[in-house]
Amino acid sequence: MTVSNHLQELDGLPAFDFPDAEAEPKAKLPDAGSVAWRVGVDAYDSEEEWEEAFARFLAAVDSTQVRALIVGAWSEAYDTAPDEVTGALVAASDRLPSLRALFVGDITYEECEISWINQAATGPLINAFPQLHSFGVRGGQGLDMAGIKHEGLRSLTVETGGLDAGVVRDIGAADLPALEHLDIWLGVSWYGANTIVADLDPFLTGARLPALKSLALRNSEIQDEIAAALAGAPVVARLETLDLSMGTLGDEGAEALLSGQPLTHLKKLDLHHHYLSEPMEKRLRETLEPAGVVVDLSERESARDDESRYTAVAE
Repeated sequence: MTVSNHLQELDGLPAFDFPDAEAEPKAKLPDAGSVAWRVGVDAYDSEEEWEEAFARFLAAVDSTQVRALIVGAWSEAYDTAPDEVTGALVAASDRLPSLRALFVGDITYEECEISWINQAATGPLINAFPQLHSFGVRGGQGLDMAGIKHEGLRSLTVETGGLDAGVVRDIGAADLPALEHLDIWLGVSWYGANTIVADLDPFLTGARLPALKSLALRNSEIQDEIAAALAGAPVVARLETLDLSMGTLGDEGAEALLSGQPLTHLKKLDLHHHYLSEPMEKRLRETLEPAGVVVDLSERESARDDESRYTAVAE
């Protein structure tokens, strides 16, 4: 599976595409604070650079009222890191005082496959917006998340088909005392994933994430190992949502979860896209659903053996 659709909303606001240069003078624009603005250009042979489109955007709307911003494709995202994009955003931070949500790389497979998207350093970008409470990024190639320190960020999402362990460790070292929701797509080794369970220790203990309520460590080829580690992880006791979806989870991982600490306090356990047997699905439902836990076991996949399992998103 690939990422085939653009974001439809961000931070509860419907996504709206800022018009291209030809349409923009004639276009009727919504109120600046009523939508999540998507600014992007053609990924192939664009007639303007992303920074130029962004400059038009700042000139066309009341930027002081913009609450959510989606960075779409930049020119040749498959070959070019968005340093100019992030630089333009940082430079405009004082013009976006109401920005609460930012997503960088809302790019579909038709524009650039997720594992080909070049990324850049996001720490300076996140830190440049102290009022930000939600940040997301798609694409792991060249991604740098070192040095993040943010008092107010409540949601962090990292979507990749293959995430380097160094980035995982940098996220674990980030100073995010208000973070409530963490969502990391770890991906597969073919596209650069090399995380081991030990790299996830900061998330499993939760010591550096005192406000965490929702944890997603998903889209991974080591999903069984992650499940086994979470079975005794201290952070689980204070979670409301646990998400191990989109990966290669099988009966071994599910057995570890059921044999570990109780999960009946959860509001939701998301395991969609999995390799569980029907008897294991039944055990999970009979154990958790009577306690009120919503268990998502949709998209059961089949495989001849462990080696033929696949994650939901890779290339």
